[in-house]
Amino acid sequence: QVQLVESGGGLVQAGGSLRLSCAASGRTFSSYAMGWFRQAPGKEREFVAAISWSGGNTYYADSVKGRFTISRDNAKNTVYLQMNSLKPEDTAVYYCAADNSYFFPRATITDYDYWGQGTQVTVSS
Repeated sequence: QVQLVESGGGLVQAGGSLRLSCAASGRTFSSYAMGWFRQAPGKEREFVAAISWSGGNTYYADSVKGRFTISRDNAKNTVYLQMNSLKPEDTAVYYCAADNSYFFPRATITDYDYWGQGTQVTVSS
């Protein structure tokens, strides 16, 4: 089992940047593909980005492509989401998730087995 804890959220002005981190417990972190999702008030949770087990492959939602970068450090059991050129519509609670399968990429909520508690990102205009 994997426990995930996100951090790095906060309030930022439009055009600014934030880096989210997700620390995972356990010694099998590198066996999970990892993803980031977000949920804005009144909206469904949506896929943001995913990264493969070694970090060699990444996949992004069209809405964040070119602005966000997902990365991972398997030695530190941590996955990151670097968010640049933030927009007010990026405001949401951001969740990291772990996928214990052999398929990549996967972008559906039900594909992921473990979830963090979320971290709030607020982008002011």
